[in-house]
Amino acid sequence: MDGDLRDSLFQAALAGADAGAATRRNLPGRPRGRTVVVGAGKAAAAMAAAFEDEWDGPLGGLVVTRHGHGLPCRRIEVIEAGHPLPDGGGTAAAARILEKVGGLGPDDLVVALISGGGSALMSLPAPGLSLADKRAVTGALLRAGTPIGEINVVRKHLSAIKGGRLALAAHPAAVEALIVSDVPGDDPALVASGPTLPDPSTLSEAAAILARWGIEPPPAVRRHLADPAAETPKPGEPRLTRSQARLILRPADMLAAAATAARASGLRVIELGDRIEGEARQVGAAHAMIAAAVAGGGPTAIISGGELTVTVAGDGAGGPNKEYLMGLALALGGAPDIMALACDSDGIDGTAADAGARIDPTTLARAQAAGMDAAAMLAQNRSADFFAALGDLVETGPTRTNVNDFRVILVNVPSPIGRGGDTMAALPFGP
Repeated sequence: MDGDLRDSLFQAALAGADAGAATRRNLPGRPRGRTVVVGAGKAAAAMAAAFEDEWDGPLGGLVVTRHGHGLPCRRIEVIEAGHPLPDGGGTAAAARILEKVGGLGPDDLVVALISGGGSALMSLPAPGLSLADKRAVTGALLRAGTPIGEINVVRKHLSAIKGGRLALAAHPAAVEALIVSDVPGDDPALVASGPTLPDPSTLSEAAAILARWGIEPPPAVRRHLADPAAETPKPGEPRLTRSQARLILRPADMLAAAATAARASGLRVIELGDRIEGEARQVGAAHAMIAAAVAGGGPTAIISGGELTVTVAGDGAGGPNKEYLMGLALALGGAPDIMALACDSDGIDGTAADAGARIDPTTLARAQAAGMDAAAMLAQNRSADFFAALGDLVETGPTRTNVNDFRVILVNVPSPIGRGGDTMAALPFGP
């Protein structure tokens, strides 16, 4: 076993998170009428390409994905837009999606390809709100380290398409959503803010979330959240009775694939679950205690997923996987035969071009030799600068899937000295 084991386990995890393959396994039945495909998210292009390859009937539609994450499709239009902050491209795409599903009849079928990132990518402000209002609120929530579930409650109530409103626009057509989950707990109504599902959350809950995180919204947002007429459609809404959702890929699938690969490599596997949330650096320190507890035994892989958050207080950009690793490294203090990798399955750690990074027992010593104070840089959210200087960033490029973070700590596994990082080569997935 060598240092590349971290990368091979990440590649196995990504292979288990192949959104195109999951789409092929979950095609809906053919309708008597038309089939219109719409969708949004970082996996949307891969899902659309797989869908049209397998669909043997007439087909049209439009999906929106993040800049750089598109793929050429023949029958489904693919638009790229801004993420994590919404932009005009996403607003225009959302308006066109509503046009695509309008005017359909009861014999028609709308297939919604939904994955993480769709909230920002399919951003159509509710009446009376502007894109600037939505960007201001989204940016403040992200900087505060707000959990994704709470962010999406707010987003639903500021949108003209999310929180079930896409399915309302498609009525009376049948709607079938194929969902790739990126939310801890896999609640389909939270993925991409649930555009095709009734919304059990309320305007008052959205307002309370902003208050809890100390966010003063723009005046138009405050007025909107106080208007009962702006409430989202609720469970029991008769126009949503023909809207169904199917979870086709979960974070647990990614972790299971990595665990299988780890066992095949002779490792004992400790699975911490796919629902871990919290401040990234604090979770890293907690996981260091678990790694220390099994040190000295047999070769072990500690695998976990979920979605960590970063409170940006310094002049850096953060990055939850990189901050997790810095917290882990500082708590381990250079302990021998422990190394780790933490990456986002979508290839983007926070807003960076990298997926995450690696650490090994030499990380802190190499940083010190390079004149870097790891603790001070973490306090300034400068994790990207830290790992870039060490050559330990992991760069995958767009993976066209999104099932949250993948973290693996290898314990009692010798690591190479001063290996540094590199760019992962060809990834074994995609349509």
